Amino acid sequence: MKVSSERAGTSYSGYLLLVVLLGLTVLAAWSVIAAARGGDLILLWTGIVVGTLALLLMCGFFMIQPNQAAVLTLFGEYRGTERAEGLRWVWPWIMRAKVSVRAHNIHSERVKINDLRGNPIEIACNVVWRVADTAQASFDVDDYKEFVEIQIEAGLRTVGSRHPYDDFENEEVTLRGSGEVVNRELLEELNDRLRVAGIMVDEAGLTHLAYAPEIASAMLRRQQADAVIAARSKLVLGAVGMVEEALTKLSQDGIVELDDERRATMVSNLMVVLCGEREAQPVVNTGSLYQ
Repeated sequence: MKVSSERAGTSYSGYLLLVVLLGLTVLAAWSVIAAARGGDLILLWTGIVVGTLALLLMCGFFMIQPNQAAVLTLFGEYRGTERAEGLRWVWPWIMRAKVSVRAHNIHSERVKINDLRGNPIEIACNVVWRVADTAQASFDVDDYKEFVEIQIEAGLRTVGSRHPYDDFENEEVTLRGSGEVVNRELLEELNDRLRVAGIMVDEAGLTHLAYAPEIASAMLRRQQADAVIAARSKLVLGAVGMVEEALTKLSQDGIVELDDERRATMVSNLMVVLCGEREAQPVVNTGSLYQ
């Protein structure tokens, strides 16, 4: 059953109680010594009672460091959280469990998952998190640190399986090419999963992304082939535009009149020059295109 959210606990400044404790200690010691010298039972019992009270007060002191909190419970009942820094004091029968609210950094292990297209990949991430609600972190989960580690792996698997590793057509979000989008999804996914434990994720991002070793070489060849096809496609489209612009310019300026055959020949030559991988070799034509 979920406990209520974190609320402020009741504690007192330990410095004032420390002065009281020192006074009671001195009084107890004086009473015992005086009773031992004079044989006064009243002073002896006074020293014993005051000494017991001093020991009782001593059990209520605890220290809170910066960015640390203490969860207070009384006979198993949550009584609030103390976040004030320094020396604090509560009644000795109130239990105190300290919880760090500092930022924690976790670098996950590499996990093997299948992307959207079913390709096995290895992926890892780095997460910066902190405890936002000490009550939920202490009572709603068994071990909030272990819970965080497990949920980070689960969230990483979920986000990694939503998208393909790569896409040369740039038509969809990919793990390799859309880092900001993927990191934002991972941050939202982890915050949704860890909210039940009172954990807030401040940063989350992928630190490792690669194809699994068993398909890495094959996928590398596929990437190279896709890259060549994509580059060729852009090169052809650009060449067609340049040829069209050249023919239009020649016709508008009246530089040369081209019939269909000469136009086709020029288009063929320009496409060879623009799309070829080797440099064009000039050829001096002394005849006619029709011979």
